[in-house]
This record gives sequence, C-alpha cells and structure tokens, in this order.
Amino acid sequence: MQRPAIVFIHGVRSSSALWEPQLEAVRAEGYEAVAVDLPGHGSRRDERFTLEGALDVVDEAVASVGGGTGPVVVAGLSLGGYVTLEYAARRPARLVGAVASACTCDPHGKPVLLYRDAAHHVARTLTSVRAHLPVLPRRPRASAVGRAAGLPVTAAAVEHAGGPVRLDGATAFRPGWDVVTDMLGQLAGRSAVESASKIDVPLWFVNGKRDHMRLEEKKYLAAAPHARLVVIPGAGHDVSSEAPDEYTAVLLGALADLEAGRARTPAQAPAPEGSHQRTHHQGPSVAVPDASVV
Repeated sequence: MQRPAIVFIHGVRSSSALWEPQLEAVRAEGYEAVAVDLPGHGSRRDERFTLEGALDVVDEAVASVGGGTGPVVVAGLSLGGYVTLEYAARRPARLVGAVASACTCDPHGKPVLLYRDAAHHVARTLTSVRAHLPVLPRRPRASAVGRAAGLPVTAAAVEHAGGPVRLDGATAFRPGWDVVTDMLGQLAGRSAVESASKIDVPLWFVNGKRDHMRLEEKKYLAAAPHARLVVIPGAGHDVSSEAPDEYTAVLLGALADLEAGRARTPAQAPAPEGSHQRTHHQGPSVAVPDASVV
C-alpha cells in the first residue's frame, strides 16, 4: 500500500494544538499529517459546532493531503473519536484506516441530555460571572459537571473557562462551555456503536486504562469485530497527552500494519463468541510495555 497520510481530530474544548507531539513524531517517520480545528474551536472558534460541519472540516483536510488521491488514516480523541467513527462510517472514500480513542461509551440517552443541560447552565453562569468579575480563577471546578454525568471533559480542556491560554508555549483559544452544549446536542440522538458497525476499513480503539469512557468497550468490539482494542496502562481520558510516547507507538504500529498488509479487515474478523473457531491476531507492530491488545 502507498504510505497513507494522517488527519488528526481533537476533543471538545481543545484544538489542533493537542496533536503537536504526534504530528512531530509521524512527520519524522516520513508521513504527511495535518490536525484540524473543529467548528467552535481554535481557528474556527467563531463557528457553532455541528456534526455536519465537523465532517466537512475533515473532508477539507482529507482533500488537502495525499495529493488529493492517496490513502488517508483518520485519528481522533474523545469528541474527535466520535467524529472519526461517523466519518469512517459515512464517507469511506480514500480512507484506509481509523484510530478512535477515548470514545467507547455510546453518547446518547439520558446521561448525555442531563450533561448537556448542566453544561448549558454552567455556560450561562460563567457568562454572568464574567460580566461582573475582571479575572476568573485559573482552574475553575467546572469539570465536576462532567464527572457527575459520567461524561468527562478532558483534563486539559478545563484549565480555563474560555479565552486565550498557554498550550505548550503557544497561545491558543480555549472555547467556552457553550460549545459543550452544542456538541452534546449534536450527539445525543446518535449511536456511535452503530457507526462503528458500518466501518469497513481497519479500525483501532485506543484507550487509557483509567478512562471511565471505556464502559462499553465490549459493545464496540461486538459491533466491529475486526477492530483492535489497545489499552494503555497509567493513562486516563487524555490518552494521547497523558501517555504521548505510548500512544504514538500504537499509532505508528497501526500505520506499519496498514502498509505491510497486516491490518485486519471485516473479512478477517474473528469468529463470534461461542464459536468453536478462534482467530488469533497480532497487536500493533510497535510494542507498548504492559499495554493490553484485544
């Protein structure tokens, strides 16, 4: 296979800056790679977040790499993971693989609706506070809203309630909580498990062992039995930033498997549970100490 290009998709209240370590690493290995800013984030902070708008952004990025015709891998974290699954399910042209991280918990139902309403109230409250106070505390406790609903916002994302902050020595825009409301409104009625079931390219799920968004890993693997699950010890929800070397090793291993024809497709999926047949498969080509691979 021709060497694929990679498109990275960040999580909610983050930006393309999240992927700087991975961009540097994959480019050093000779891969073309870009990271997008989703609507409501980074350079697109003046736009409202919608899922269709996010997919359009990914489309633009895919069109910009690989000479417009070459193979592409999409990799996303958290919200970016859900966008990755939806994109891979709906727009497979030129896509040869997908890496979805921190998103094996279906984002629909009552918990998401409650979290959306809570985020809406947080956004309104912070707006009111900003009107009366010139400076907000550096680390507000807004993340408790996510924990109460069982749907965490990334640790990096709650460092500031909005406005410019420092990220790895660079100034970046940190979206406010209104973008969380938009995001949850877009995801509330959708099933990422259903999206995963429609993906017909090699698929990797990569989670931190301490991430409680791992709740439905088995359900996702049942929906996409050709997928590989890699769990990285010591990391939580922000697996790509909490364990950047390990995450990058998994990603490079996935890319190597694709190029060498080792990546598993739906036709090579293991037999259903309970069958007398059992398929053993290789993990990522680049080993990660103590990581579990399914």
